Formats: sequence, structure tokens, C-alpha cells
Amino acid sequence: MKGRKKHYLLISVLLILGLLVSPAMSAEPIKIGIIQGLSGAYEIYGKAEVTGFKLGLEYFTKGTNQIIGRDVEIIAEDTQLKPARGKMLLTKLYSDDKVDIAVGPTSSGVALACLPVAQEFKKILIVEPAVADSITGKNWNRYIFRTGRNSGQDAISNAVAIAKPGVSIATIAQDYAFGRDGVAAYKQAAEKLGAKIVHEEYADPKATDFAAAIQKVIGALKDKPEPKYVFVIWAGKNSPMNKLQESGLDKYGIQITSGGNVLAALKAWKPLEGMVGSIYYYYENPKNEVNDWLVAEHMKRFNEPPDFFTCGGFAAASAIVKAITAAGGTDTEKLIATMEGMEFMTPKGMMKFRKEDHQALQAMFAFKLKVKPDVEWAIPELTRVMSMEETAPPIMNQQ
Repeated sequence: MKGRKKHYLLISVLLILGLLVSPAMSAEPIKIGIIQGLSGAYEIYGKAEVTGFKLGLEYFTKGTNQIIGRDVEIIAEDTQLKPARGKMLLTKLYSDDKVDIAVGPTSSGVALACLPVAQEFKKILIVEPAVADSITGKNWNRYIFRTGRNSGQDAISNAVAIAKPGVSIATIAQDYAFGRDGVAAYKQAAEKLGAKIVHEEYADPKATDFAAAIQKVIGALKDKPEPKYVFVIWAGKNSPMNKLQESGLDKYGIQITSGGNVLAALKAWKPLEGMVGSIYYYYENPKNEVNDWLVAEHMKRFNEPPDFFTCGGFAAASAIVKAITAAGGTDTEKLIATMEGMEFMTPKGMMKFRKEDHQALQAMFAFKLKVKPDVEWAIPELTRVMSMEETAPPIMNQQ
């Protein structure tokens, strides 16, 4: 009899202890897959994205790395900038690793290959930082959200910096989705402001010799009245910026303009002091508490300021934390309903997912390059903050 009482008492204690166990201890972790180019030409971008995402997760979960009481597990994969590999990895993350949501990739070409995978598995892919307009345009599907800026936002903000009646512009860009979509968007924005695009030049992304391309640009612009510019759209290594600078454009009154870039690239831009353009993020430009924390923590941990792809990863983490918290879980349909029209805070300020195409509307920063002897890169000094409404790109999806 005593043994039976002890048995029942033990069961009762175990049941009570079971009730006292927190949901966080018993709930499955929230799994987030990250696909980025962690090697190759965009390695610096991809690694900054992962760093930024982890910092953003830390900040918006107040250091717990838990969302709605559940631990977060991150699975990061290297696409090696190969579309087929990116597609395979995203398939693995959704099917084998059972991730609840995915983030990435770095390259627009890889992103375009991955869009149908999200649709097939009916799981959200937050595109960050791939830029091509077609990602939230003709190739878009309802499972795609993008925290990164698109070519249209880059184009509108950069066009505002220089375009007006009487201005002639030639462009030089990489010959793939990022470059061609970027030029198309820039041309539309610049010509709407009264400027004229007189030549478009596309180069192999792996090119190192730009002599022929530069001569075509000079030929198209040399007899045009001033002001005249060559607008450069380039991602990764082997940018033609310095080759253009060395080619003697100033003899013809031709100025260079471009969107801002990562700190490593800005180190080579010191000879371009005075150049104007627009940038997605430079750590000194935004003024808000989130950016203050990111800059201070990044300096403390890595002894250098955050780059603009660090900011991008941080923004993606912000969107995920807010969406899952507001939706109360990771159900895809509930997340989509929550995220459409959702506003969320980032180091560059507030962003908002547009309902029609899930593109994050966001501020952009007009700049003029300044050089200081004690700073190893050219500084894109803020001249004006352009609001998310001012830089909102056209809605281009067909759905």
C-alpha cells in the first residue's frame, strides 16, 4: 500500500514539474536559413550580411535570441554565387532542415533562381541584399519579401542627385541582372527628371580591362555640352571607377557619379573627392538609437564600423522578429498577412513592406564625397535624406 502511494506521489510530482516547465524549454526552435555568397567576389557582402543578421537578432530579442519564447537556430549556407547551388541549398533548407523562413541571397542571379523554390515550398524568402528589380517585379511571387533596396530605389535616388534638363549621361554596368535592371531603372528615373541617357555600356562582371568600354563612353559624351556624367553600377571586385578616373575624363568635362559602396571600395575612391551620388547606408548618416547601438557594438567587437551589408542583415532580422512576434508563430499565411504593410525599425530608419510587391520602402542618403587625411576611405558625407515615399520605386510585378 505504501509502495503504491509512493508511486502515485512520484507521478504527481512529475506531472507538476511538467506543468512548471516553461514553453521555451519544450517548444521546437524557430529555424532560420541564410543563403549568402560567403566566398568569391561578393564574400565581403555575404559575411557582413550574416554578422548583421546575428547582431539584429540579438538587439531585437534583447539578447535572449528567442522569439515568442522559442530559441532561434540559424543555418547559414554558402551559395558560392552559383544559381544552381543557391537553388539546391534553399531546397535543402526548406525540405531537409525544415527552416521556418529563409534570408538571402547576395547575387541577383542566384536570387532569381531561388524565387520559385519559395513558391514551391510555400515558405517565405526574405531577399537580402540582391538588388535586381525583377525580383519584386516580373519574377516575383507572394512568398517573396525584400528588405534590401532594389534597382529602382538606387536609380531614383542617384538620378535625383544629378539629373535635370540639359544633362547628358552615359552608363557602365555589369552585364547581368543587377547591372541591366539597374541601368533600366536609372534611365527611366533620369529621363523623367529631364536628363538624357546617350549611351549604355555593359561589361563582363569578371572584366579587368575597361579600355574599350571607356573609349565608347568618351566618344558618346565628348561633344555634348556640360554638365555630363558617366554613371557606374558595379558590385564586387574589379570596379571600373579608378580606370575611369585615370582615363582623363576631366579633359572632356565628364564627371563620374555612382551609388555609394562598402568601406573597402570607398578606400579606392579618395581620388574622386567631390563626386555626388546616393547611398543605401553609411554608418555616420542615420540618426537613431538602433544605429547608435549597431555602430557602438560593431566597433567594440570588430574594431571597425558596420558596413552597409551589415545594416542589411540587421534589417532582415528586425523584420523577422517583428513578424513572428506579431503573427504569434511561424505559419506562412499568418506571416504574409502580418508582413504586408508592416513597418519595422532598422539602423537606417523605418522601413515598410509594400503590400503590392513586398518591397521594403526605405530612406536613401544623398552624398558628396569628402576626403580626410585621418580616414582611410572617402566619406559619403550626407547632403540630404530622401524619404521612403520619395524613393519608392514603380510597382512592376504582374500578379
